Amino acid sequence: MLLLGIDLGTSSIKVSVTDSQTQKCIASAQYPETESEIIALKTGWAEQSPEIWWEHVQQAILICNSKKLYDPRDIKAVGIAYQMHGLVVVDKDQNVLRNSIIWCDSRAVEIGNNAFKAIGADKCLKELLNSPGNFTASKLAWVKANEPDIYHKIDKVMLPGDFIAMKLTGEITTSISALSEGVFWNFKEDQLSGEVKNYYGFDPHLIPDIQPVFSEHGKVKAEIATALGLSPNIAVTYKAGDQPNNALSLNVLKPGEVAANAGTSGVVYGVSDQLTYDNQSRINTFAHVNYTPQQKHLGVLLCINGTGILNRWVKNTFAPETTYDKMNAEAATVESGSNGIRIIPFGNGAERMLNNKTVGAHFHNLDLNVHKPADIFRAVQEGIAFSFRYGLDIMRENGMSPTVIRAGKTNMFSSKVFTESFVNACGVPVELYENDGSVGAAIGAGIGVGELTLENAFSNVKALKIVEPDATHDHEVFYQEWKELLTARLEMIHDA
Repeated sequence: MLLLGIDLGTSSIKVSVTDSQTQKCIASAQYPETESEIIALKTGWAEQSPEIWWEHVQQAILICNSKKLYDPRDIKAVGIAYQMHGLVVVDKDQNVLRNSIIWCDSRAVEIGNNAFKAIGADKCLKELLNSPGNFTASKLAWVKANEPDIYHKIDKVMLPGDFIAMKLTGEITTSISALSEGVFWNFKEDQLSGEVKNYYGFDPHLIPDIQPVFSEHGKVKAEIATALGLSPNIAVTYKAGDQPNNALSLNVLKPGEVAANAGTSGVVYGVSDQLTYDNQSRINTFAHVNYTPQQKHLGVLLCINGTGILNRWVKNTFAPETTYDKMNAEAATVESGSNGIRIIPFGNGAERMLNNKTVGAHFHNLDLNVHKPADIFRAVQEGIAFSFRYGLDIMRENGMSPTVIRAGKTNMFSSKVFTESFVNACGVPVELYENDGSVGAAIGAGIGVGELTLENAFSNVKALKIVEPDATHDHEVFYQEWKELLTARLEMIHDA
């Protein structure tokens, strides 16, 4: 059986066609070739067009089909992974009413903070497992307060993956996992949160039908199937946020297992069977893909907005004609410590692990007579690794102490400099895998259609290599220097 996986990222769409028996990717495609625009109408805002996502999904599928490596009509199920926490709103005719307010948008921070106080910190943390923060529910409240004409036209509220499934099938569904990442879900009562609904004044009919993550979310419409070369009536059988999906694709499903990812944003994602929460909501807990009321498997998520986006900014600003591989090679020519340069990477909106403060990105100790691009390239990767260490220490405070972390050898983990900096800063071995979000989504579709099970879906997955910490490195000294600079910046913001 062939399975189609769609990964709706911030930068692009990637699709893969995977063989269910071998779990191997037969063909894949990415669209567009250049990174998609993030629309920032004001400082701290971040939007994208859902209709452009849909156009890019179609183009990626058609490009994949054009490789002639499979018969598209042999695809039997579709899975979707998507950028988390975004808000998509449509009217009763399924017309998009506004651009999506995406994950790194900070406009709703104060709205969420006020909800946290009004509902009560104790109730929010023990029942929602999070502060409402700038998650999807708070973004919807921003639309309600600031764009009432749009709000009153809303028929359904969706996450980005729900929207792509709607375009494929004409049906709108959601899941407990998706609702929890929007902070609509009460884990104590295992139902939609009445407190969030009542405080924000939401009509419960805005929430789509709730289905299990692994289930039929609708069949592909005949006209869409024809346009994309697919068989009609194949079903979308899996939808999950990109980080739960990344964990699934790395076989991180049991309590104590931990995954990491370093793309546009950086994530450490561990599985717990406890209703875990951080008293300051610096890390967040959502329903994992295999969560049920009977088996409460939860994903404990550390998210760092300012990671790979800084690496991209440095490339575009200092070395637009080069490649990431060449940047990584140049970074490797510099000794650990980057000749004294320290970079704080938080230039992509408010950071949850820093109490939703907007810190900005900062370069320290630049010597215009000494430092070269290679020093900056390495300092960026070390600074991002140090941000992971800072966040992992918060997770350790909350009982998540991994002995090994699994990551795909992709994005920043494709860099030897970054991987070694991460391992040495965090003091935890990393297992690297051949890993891809769209392949994970395809495997999820196989589980959803009953072709695979959670127990056998990863029988062919083996680690490419294990990177162990090197005790001879001075990363702890460099990290403490970096941490002092960050602490001073945080104190400056607090005093202001």
